[in-house]
Amino acid sequence: MIEKTYTFHVHGMHCNACVILTENELNNLSNVISAKSSLKTHSVEIAGDFGGRSQEVIAEELTKILFKYGYSLSLEKQIRNKNWADFKIAIPVAFSFVALFVALQKMGIVNLVNADNVTYGTAFVIGIVASLSTCMAVVGGLLLSMSATFAKEGQQFKPQVFFHIGRIVSFFILGGVIGMVGATFQLGTIGTFILGIIIGLTMLIMGANLLDVFHFAKIFQPVMPKFISKHALGVSKFNHTLTPLLIGVVTFFLPCGFTQSMQIYTLSTASFMQGGLTMLAFALGTLPALALVSFSSFSIQNSKSGIFFKSAGLVVIMFALFNLINSLVVIGLIPAIFNF
Repeated sequence: MIEKTYTFHVHGMHCNACVILTENELNNLSNVISAKSSLKTHSVEIAGDFGGRSQEVIAEELTKILFKYGYSLSLEKQIRNKNWADFKIAIPVAFSFVALFVALQKMGIVNLVNADNVTYGTAFVIGIVASLSTCMAVVGGLLLSMSATFAKEGQQFKPQVFFHIGRIVSFFILGGVIGMVGATFQLGTIGTFILGIIIGLTMLIMGANLLDVFHFAKIFQPVMPKFISKHALGVSKFNHTLTPLLIGVVTFFLPCGFTQSMQIYTLSTASFMQGGLTMLAFALGTLPALALVSFSSFSIQNSKSGIFFKSAGLVVIMFALFNLINSLVVIGLIPAIFNF
């Protein structure tokens, strides 16, 4: 066996979830000894035995493995095109969404914003944005990997249903557990203020990442410990009747910044029911897009649109600013600005 080390540039990498997913898929190949991805350089270093094939051929072969997740390897460095022109459409779209959002508040049709907390409607909307963002690619990638495993055995519909049931039920139960844990801390006004700031800053970072123009912001995005995420992704390789349920459960622990921001908020609810319903609303918001991945030939990379992500990023940033301002209002540092 002749082991050599190669470095390839990764196209389509957006967040720390992409690092874990690309490493997991490449390390599962029999001729790969180790694979280490880097978000900072958008590259992957691979050690293995490829039988003397050229780097170009190796890149093509590995791209076939990663392409279904929206990634490709090449010897050429990725040119980061910020596409500022997308903002010409993204800004009006984002502000139109916010204008509709506020109008529905004034009319009393919905109650997505509350002066004291993130409501279930807010959690649902954040879930929709999360399910269409690049950060959710890791969950979609996990789902595609599981689907491929079960498809080999002729099972296509049942595993998908079990996955979504496991995901929705576990988000409610585990969200409730986090809420109960929060109750033991008795956060008080100062603790609630600090959590509100953390949530707002987390969402601000995620919004900036969705804009895809501030690349330095990616290093600040919080992630689940790598060993937990890797084990969660590895579950999709096992073919067992109850495996889809388990995979749905472990998505609660995958490195999606949106999920983690909602988990942080859930801690402040200090209630099993409120915490569970918050995470349930978030999971239901992610359901339509993930169901589309499950039951159609839809692929993750087809959902990527610069205009959409910039619009979504601006909306998330507005949510973040609302949370930050609201936290300052609650602590009494500034007077109330929003009156919904």
